[in-house]
Amino acid sequence: MKKRIKGVIFDLGNVLIDFDHNIAANRICACSGKSIPEIYQFFFDSPLTGMFEEGRISANDFFSEVKKALELNISYEQFLPIWNEIFFFSQKNRGVYSLAKTLREKYKVIILSNINVLHYSFLKKHFPVFDVFDDVVTSFEQGIRKPDALIYKTALSKLGALPEEVFYTDDRQDLIDAAQKLGILGFVFQGTEKLEKDLQLVLN
Repeated sequence: MKKRIKGVIFDLGNVLIDFDHNIAANRICACSGKSIPEIYQFFFDSPLTGMFEEGRISANDFFSEVKKALELNISYEQFLPIWNEIFFFSQKNRGVYSLAKTLREKYKVIILSNINVLHYSFLKKHFPVFDVFDDVVTSFEQGIRKPDALIYKTALSKLGALPEEVFYTDDRQDLIDAAQKLGILGFVFQGTEKLEKDLQLVLN
């Protein structure tokens, strides 16, 4: 017998708010001794950004490491807009936001995101999408990131629901796979229309 759905979990980046890391990499290249591929690899394929997303280093320490490794000739204050202004709100995002707003009338809805404190603070200030959600679970506050099972369990606890009572959407297949191993009803985000169809499969 199918369980009654009690909650819905949304990923944040590239689901509710789009982003492009290349924007930051290109801007940093203008004040760095490194190439764009080197910058991109440093930020997104090295342990440093992961540590920052898990809240294990401060924003100031993160910048100090970045400045040294990438040979930057800018201040922390100059770095902030370069690092933060990579987000944008698309028509797709508006559709997801509207859907979340409708879902909240019947279900608890929360955000589960791998994100650092600088990006989260920036988004809270500039993108009014958080008001329709009952809670937000962030990696930097929890000290762990998806696909760690514990962060999914934290989200379940916030919802007060069993795994099989929760719908979850994320744009990354590996993070959906990790959730499904716990019994969560995970679906890869492939646009608003597909999300609506996936929801219809499981919602009561």
